[in-house]
Amino acid sequence: MSTTFETWRGHFERLRAHKAFELTVITIIILSALLIGAKTYEETGRFEQWLLAMDVAVTVFFLVEILIRMAAEKRLRDFFRRGWNIFDFLIVTASLIPLDDSEMVLLARLLRIFRVLRLVSMIPELRVLMAALVKSIPRMGYVALLMFIIFYIYAALGSFLFAEVDEALWGNIAIAMLTLFRIATFEDWTDVMYATQELHAWSWIYYLTFIFLTAFIFLNMMIGIVLDVMQKESVQMEIENGEGEAAELHGLRDDVRSLRDQLDRMEAALGTRQAPGEVDRRGED
Repeated sequence: MSTTFETWRGHFERLRAHKAFELTVITIIILSALLIGAKTYEETGRFEQWLLAMDVAVTVFFLVEILIRMAAEKRLRDFFRRGWNIFDFLIVTASLIPLDDSEMVLLARLLRIFRVLRLVSMIPELRVLMAALVKSIPRMGYVALLMFIIFYIYAALGSFLFAEVDEALWGNIAIAMLTLFRIATFEDWTDVMYATQELHAWSWIYYLTFIFLTAFIFLNMMIGIVLDVMQKESVQMEIENGEGEAAELHGLRDDVRSLRDQLDRMEAALGTRQAPGEVDRRGED
């Protein structure tokens, strides 16, 4: 029985690792996304039965695909040790909610939208980008906090200085912060500046210093954080895949560590063998 199970598991493992299988899954994910988009058009109402049949077929394919991946593991719990596998399992399980006229139809449609995110779990490069984005959020939080402080200070100054120019833009500190966000995104910010310059000719200093801080310094800090995390994630992926210079260096470190352990064991063995001889010489003396 165990031999038969191992044979089938070997077949499933080879199928899971095959490039054609991965490309097929990616193609079906894209097809699923197109089906979701097609259902938003009223013109496709006459093809509703066909779209429903294709949706069922896609759901069955995803179910079979996740079962194959689970069966390819030596132990089932190994499948759930990877976060992306848990994500795929939840998406596929949620897709089993039937699409009919029941009260769950809206929830089922919303959950099917998340099938598109499975592209992230299937493509390694996208996994690196997503992992870098998630891991950089805590570090970007401090930059965002500093940006909020700068926004708050400039919003208070703008509310005090320019409220008489335009109440709709500078009436209070909350509105002023929204105006500053508009300026930071370069959305017609020159119109705002020219309006204040009619009463305060020096107001260009206010806008240029704010843009310099937000658009150039803080934005580049955010980009630097993401690039740093992406580089670390790329190195980690190379080590896991055994490719690239990072993997070679990691392998060399493991070899050096292994040789060091062997030398330590040899020194310990030689020291153990020399100890009785030293005792014998001491007895002769």
